[in-house]
Amino acid sequence: MRYINKVFSTVKQESPILYTIVMIHLVLAIVCILGLGIDDRTLMGVSVWIKPLKFCISSGIFMLTSGYLITLYPFSRRKKDIINNLVSWTLLIEIIIIVYQASRGVKSHYNQSSLFDGLLFAAMGILISINVLIMVLFIIETVRLRLKTARSLQISILLGWLVVLFGSWVGGQMIGQMSHTVGVPDGGVGLPLVNWSTIAGDLRIAHFFGLHGIQIIPLFALWLSNTWKTTQRNQIIAVVIFGVLYAGWIGFTFYQAKQGIPLLKM
Repeated sequence: MRYINKVFSTVKQESPILYTIVMIHLVLAIVCILGLGIDDRTLMGVSVWIKPLKFCISSGIFMLTSGYLITLYPFSRRKKDIINNLVSWTLLIEIIIIVYQASRGVKSHYNQSSLFDGLLFAAMGILISINVLIMVLFIIETVRLRLKTARSLQISILLGWLVVLFGSWVGGQMIGQMSHTVGVPDGGVGLPLVNWSTIAGDLRIAHFFGLHGIQIIPLFALWLSNTWKTTQRNQIIAVVIFGVLYAGWIGFTFYQAKQGIPLLKM
């Protein structure tokens, strides 16, 4: 818990705007939860508020993560402010679009049923592309610079950004086929909350684990450094092994989905 408090306090101090937008995501998540209770409308078999709820949580976590990790880079104040503003404002606009479309009871992604809906979908694509470019920047800078942390943690951050980039590429694959399932149209029976298909391949699984690699791999490295008192070399080897295994899991879920096979059959 103290690590979570440290992350929130650091982000609040270093980037009040990003911190405020994270809090806006939290408020919107609460609105979505209320929507689940009072609005019985469904879209593709699930509540219209499930998708914006997932995006509020995921985007909020991503912003909080990037806002904290950037403090480890020896960037100028101006460079940090530019990156934090780009990440926070682009993702705020995207979540507003997603929540707005949910309130209308229509799809936000892959929706080209009207010119207006198509423009909103295109706008989200542009906003996410900006964040993908920022991920590429983080990868380059993590390789080029010495971060203000242990070497094993720096390597875990690099692996995390690489995995996130792959997860974003999987998102591009979904856009390319204008759906997230393989073998059947979107919708139908899915796992609770995440709604991953239980009857066909679902690219959202690899996309999800990819996007959250930037939290999972560094958290593993942090846990390891606190529990295993060994040489830095051993720490690095363990982190690399974990990162490769994690990336392998994502690759497996992507391959499985492309074959039209569900993660779990129910």
